[in-house]
Amino acid sequence: MTAPLHPDAPPSPPAPDSADLLRDTLRRHAAGVTVITFPGPVGFTATSFTSVSLRPALVSFCVGVDASSAPAARRADRFAVHVLGTANAGLASRFARSGVDRFAGVPWRAQPDGLPVLDGVAAWLSARITLRQTVGDHLLVVGEVDSGATAAQATALVHHNGAFASAHPLV
Repeated sequence: MTAPLHPDAPPSPPAPDSADLLRDTLRRHAAGVTVITFPGPVGFTATSFTSVSLRPALVSFCVGVDASSAPAARRADRFAVHVLGTANAGLASRFARSGVDRFAGVPWRAQPDGLPVLDGVAAWLSARITLRQTVGDHLLVVGEVDSGATAAQATALVHHNGAFASAHPLV
């Protein structure tokens, strides 16, 4: 321990544990909001979606190993990711809730293999799972994109500082 620079200065606060530090830091990182779905139907709101590669076209997301959607992520061979716009904030809230039928009252259609695709989102794509890996307390899932569609222009829905927000161009 080092001595304070000034004898009357209070001691430094204890360093936060790494999980608290990560949580506090990520609250300041704006992330796009998506809903991930699997046949069942099963789905959840995720901000961990990202692109991995263009050739081949690979995307990934993470789900907590103890999350209610984790068993579906472990057994499914495909998933759909729905990119949400600000008009979909209610959908994001619904799929983030526990203990409810997340699909009740939500317009969606099933692909031939039962994969649910939500209506009215900014964009969606489906992917065939190519990798599952437990990483810490999450399951990392990677998939190769095989179909999808984009809708008209939409203002992106983001999650920042514990709340949904909108992303607007600065210029």
